[in-house]
Amino acid sequence: MSRWRPPAEKSTALITPEGHARLKAELDDLWRVRRPEVVRALSAAAAEGDRSENAEYTYRKKQLGEIDRRVRYLSKRLEALRVVDTAPTDPDAVFFGAHVELEDVDSGECSRYRIVGPDETDARLGWISIDSPLARALLKKRVDDEFAVELPGGRRVFAVLAVDYGR
Repeated sequence: MSRWRPPAEKSTALITPEGHARLKAELDDLWRVRRPEVVRALSAAAAEGDRSENAEYTYRKKQLGEIDRRVRYLSKRLEALRVVDTAPTDPDAVFFGAHVELEDVDSGECSRYRIVGPDETDARLGWISIDSPLARALLKKRVDDEFAVELPGGRRVFAVLAVDYGR
């Protein structure tokens, strides 16, 4: 079986200031707190003797690899990201960082979303990636605009009720 995987789609390199701070804090925690703890535990497990049958040693090696992989990813990603900390020149239209209230035209159901970078999406908070189909369809729309979008659950029609950039 081959280990080849197709390359991942390029994601938009935008992030909010809060998201950037969160990623930097995660990198700092991994590098200064979690990695040293795992290295200490790994050396203690290695000192116990036969490594081939030492489950603790194997587990810690795997854990260290995962931490190092995440540190490499975050280091590269943080350099590539562009922090967007200003509101757009046209605050009545939907752009990155906008809080948008939508109404499903068919069901009348209302929902609120925030358009953020792919590194900070959170479904519980209603934060959607700017790369998502809904966010792509929303860009440059204004209050009272209706638009159709093809979602995984099928084609839906929404109306924009409100747009704001408040924090």
